[in-house]
Amino acid sequence: MGEHNEDQEHVAEPARPPLTAARAREMTAGLHEAMDDVRRSVAVLAARVRDAHAARVWAPLGHPSWEAYCDAEFGISRAQAYRLLDVARALAAIHGAVAAGTETSRTRDTDPAAAALDYGLSQRALIAVSGRTDDVAELITRRLVTLAHSGLQALDEPTVRAVVRQAVRDVRTTPPPPPADPPTDPAIGAARRLVDDLAANSHAIGELMLEVAPAYLSDTDAAEVLALLCEQIGEPLEDGLAARRYTMSGDRRALHGTVL
Repeated sequence: MGEHNEDQEHVAEPARPPLTAARAREMTAGLHEAMDDVRRSVAVLAARVRDAHAARVWAPLGHPSWEAYCDAEFGISRAQAYRLLDVARALAAIHGAVAAGTETSRTRDTDPAAAALDYGLSQRALIAVSGRTDDVAELITRRLVTLAHSGLQALDEPTVRAVVRQAVRDVRTTPPPPPADPPTDPAIGAARRLVDDLAANSHAIGELMLEVAPAYLSDTDAAEVLALLCEQIGEPLEDGLAARRYTMSGDRRALHGTVL
């Protein structure tokens, strides 16, 4: 019996014909289409969540709150219910910034669902900047206005899309700025710099945590995924989860009780 199993393990797989360039291009086109479908789904979901929450859809159905409605109707947690709102609000802020910063009527008239598809933004990207939508909107508007005034580049859809994606990327990878007014007390200044350094380090750790446990996972699910990683890098699991929450929200209060 053992010999039979051993023989089976060494049976060679049938040789596959070599992949042609034409077939590889066809497969790549299919991947592009699938990715566009995912982005379209995120955009449509965000727009419908926004409309449903604004209409207080839970009330006529007899649910006491948005989170209770999401739990009863879709079986999702309170945290997930509010992450959906984060996605919708971030998308609305970005679309508003594009409308304010460009003179391209075709872009301005596009609704948020289509706009998100054009921008190519994932749910994770929208959640990551949901706590800093003012920063993202200001950056998008400023860059689009600068391009429009320069006259060096047409504000067509590919350009606007590239500006939006870069602005979101820049805000995601940059920790929130420290307070503008420097303290007069040197001791307070030193303490503030220490806090800023800790926050910057936590932001970097949070990015690592999100690579392993994407933003759509609840804290409970993320803890199961991150336990081994945190053990390997010598990071307490609670600190890793806090850093992940901070990177998603940009709110330093997420770090209270851990590094801060």
